[in-house]
Amino acid sequence: MNKYLRFGSFLVKKGIIDALDVMKARLLQKKNNLKIGELAQAKGWLTEDDIIKILILQEETNEQFGVIALREKLQTEEQIVALLKEQEDSYIFFGEALVKLGVISEEEVVLYLKELNKLRLQN
Repeated sequence: MNKYLRFGSFLVKKGIIDALDVMKARLLQKKNNLKIGELAQAKGWLTEDDIIKILILQEETNEQFGVIALREKLQTEEQIVALLKEQEDSYIFFGEALVKLGVISEEEVVLYLKELNKLRLQN
């Protein structure tokens, strides 16, 4: 079961952080880790209706958002590349969010991730 233990749950079990810290970190991630459609809409490249259309097609085909947007001629390849780059540049992981919030240090994140990965490998 440790194989599927999430980092936040692991840190809570160890008493390093509490449930409120987990919530704050997840909210920070939610604010920073925008979906490609949200980024495109913020730039005025897609409307809400465009996004809904793509999401419906995505449910039916299991294709990536950008692939559908390109095929449906709702975005150019250059726009999709720019959005994916922006998405990658702004993405923060759970441990990074904890560091940004001042809950734990980068060194502690690395130490606890190593510990968690050792646990996962044992199962």
